[in-house]
Amino acid sequence: MTRFSLALSAMAFSLTATASHAADCAYNAESPFDLEQSEIDVLYDCVKDAMAEGYAKQGDATGSEYRSWTVTATSAAVQGAHSKRALLTFANDIAAEQYLKFEEEGVVMPVGSVLAKESVSFSKKKKQARPGPLFIMTKVAAGEAPETDDWVYGGLQPNGKPMKFKQAFCHDCHAAWEDQDFLAYPVEEVRVGN
Repeated sequence: MTRFSLALSAMAFSLTATASHAADCAYNAESPFDLEQSEIDVLYDCVKDAMAEGYAKQGDATGSEYRSWTVTATSAAVQGAHSKRALLTFANDIAAEQYLKFEEEGVVMPVGSVLAKESVSFSKKKKQARPGPLFIMTKVAAGEAPETDDWVYGGLQPNGKPMKFKQAFCHDCHAAWEDQDFLAYPVEEVRVGN
């Protein structure tokens, strides 16, 4: 077999694998909000390995380690925040104890808390689930980021490259949860402990 035919075979296999993966991650609902939890679970399972591999691709510490942290829900769920994506949040050791209380008032997260929120995006046109960004929140010392109430927001694209956005873009939305130290929680049906 020549190098050219080997290259063609490899490319054909890659395209077949990609098409097969896309077909496996297909859904039929009009909106992600119409998906049953069991359907979301299947779609999450379809993309979860690609998410973890992609977020770690550029060597970011959070993107490489977050899966070893505490998972805060029994399943990914569509919540409405983050553009109709299915979300699953992981908390580092510093954040886990306080976050898992899911308190609605008087919450103060310890400095060094890091939350990483996986997201599954749903292509409306192609009716396929695919990895979305990994959203990251880090609690810093008082006064280090006063314009965002000492939270630093970040994110990784599905290929592991850092997302670029203004801090206010995230914090303006999180301001709705001021009593919860600007944290949104997983929907009640999937919270760990429920």
